[in-house]
Amino acid sequence: MIKHRNIHHLRRIATANPQSFHSATTTADDHDEQLLSNIKSKSELLKSYTVTPPIKPWPQKLTTKRLCSIIAQQQNVDLALQIFHYAGNYHPNFCNNYDTYQSIIHKLSRRRAFEPINSLLKELRQSQTKCGEDLFITLIRNYGIASKPKEAIRIFLQINDFGVQRSVRSFNTLLNALVQNKKYDSVHIMFKNSRKRFDIVPNVFTCNILLKALCKKDDVEGAVKVLDEMPSMAMVPNVVSYTTIMGGYVDRGDMVGAKRAFNELLDRGWLPDATTYTVLMDGFCKLGKFIDATKVMDEMEENGVEPNDVTYSVMIEALCKENKSGEALNMISDMLEKKYVPSSGLCCRVIDALCREGKVDKACDLWTILLIKNCTPDNAILSTLIHWLCNEGKIWEARKLFDEFDRGSIPSVLTYNTLIAGMCDKGELCEAGRLWDCMVERGCPPNSFTYNLLIKGFCKKGYANEGIRVLEEMLDKGRPPNESTYSILIKGLCESGCEADISNVLNVVASRKVEIKSDSWKVLVDKFVANRGSTGVTLERILSAKSSIETANSSIETTSAT
Repeated sequence: MIKHRNIHHLRRIATANPQSFHSATTTADDHDEQLLSNIKSKSELLKSYTVTPPIKPWPQKLTTKRLCSIIAQQQNVDLALQIFHYAGNYHPNFCNNYDTYQSIIHKLSRRRAFEPINSLLKELRQSQTKCGEDLFITLIRNYGIASKPKEAIRIFLQINDFGVQRSVRSFNTLLNALVQNKKYDSVHIMFKNSRKRFDIVPNVFTCNILLKALCKKDDVEGAVKVLDEMPSMAMVPNVVSYTTIMGGYVDRGDMVGAKRAFNELLDRGWLPDATTYTVLMDGFCKLGKFIDATKVMDEMEENGVEPNDVTYSVMIEALCKENKSGEALNMISDMLEKKYVPSSGLCCRVIDALCREGKVDKACDLWTILLIKNCTPDNAILSTLIHWLCNEGKIWEARKLFDEFDRGSIPSVLTYNTLIAGMCDKGELCEAGRLWDCMVERGCPPNSFTYNLLIKGFCKKGYANEGIRVLEEMLDKGRPPNESTYSILIKGLCESGCEADISNVLNVVASRKVEIKSDSWKVLVDKFVANRGSTGVTLERILSAKSSIETANSSIETTSAT
């Protein structure tokens, strides 16, 4: 980026006369010192260099808002950091300030690029820029998300060094980060020291985080004690406080305790929200008390509280476990009517439940419902539905569904494999081959499982020699065969009466120094023990190949050890 002025080479002078070299270098140094002495400011020094901006076009007029926007738009964090430094060091009449530091630190920490952050914080502190607490709250939160609780604590303790007074906001953010990382004892210690050590007065949100930590460590009694002490700390427990206690009892399977906390909430004059009812319903569902969970949902709706997406998910999961797949499907429809989008995993569970009960057509109805509601099914849902359609022998319906999905989305390797497996299982090898070609053309490289499916498909139809060619291509493409690859092929060769080709397979394996698992040898032994009278020559070749493979593997182990 920086192009220095040309420097005259002194090699010729140095080799000709050392004394002349000393004189020449001294003169050059004096000249450089004279030039530097004439430069009185940073801006004049920068004019002696040509610095290329990290992005083009670079704005001629740069404002704080514009720089923050440019940084936020970058996908490459290294480039974002270069932009930040270039703006502060080389753009005329511009200096980085609190907002630009906050922008770059937010970008880096959110992308878990934490390495440059310490030096940025050091620069910020040395610049004596007036800071706010939001920068540190963002950093604490992102350290928590990245499973770095010690770093989150370190940042919290450093806040005052930047001339910023720590508040209950940053304190609560830290406690949440500690709960996320299961540092429950640390939450309690920090809470006890909040006033004396940090000069922070806890609020009801702080206490709710403490209640959550205590319940997570199965100290519900301790949580109840804190709940009772909250009024003496000038805090009134709220709906979240009681819901947290209920969650602690639910995790224990103690629905009596959960119901007691629920009733106390009502006695205190609070109105339960959707989360409160959902916690209670989840507890009953976990114990298999679906009727009680349904009663809670009915009570919820009677009290004018609308179920949320979590409520629906809890009940739909329970309906699937109770083998009430039709009701689960109806509830997903209700969920979609309320503008909630079911997760991919939830849809897959409903499809599995329907298909296990022989309702494959109803499972296809779910696909249609999702499309009508503008919720595009993903690869997981498609793969699940294709799997069940193929199990029912409806491979062409599965292909039609695949083509429908393919028009607007990109099928995954799993989706291709599921359909190829169904085609191979039904002997439709030409169609499986077309799917294979489609995979490759779309830039979706087949994996070891895909190769295994084709090998198995060829062997099942009696084309074991084609399976050998697939194995050779698999090895050429650098796809390592797994434990079942050779078992599938060797078993197929044995069943096809192609015992002579087994030695060829083993020779291919030996030439590539690939390890064969014991399962494959067991298939061979079982075959030749049963037919020992007619296959002596073939067995001899196989044992010779086995010896070659063992020698090759032994040499690999020796090389690795040295």
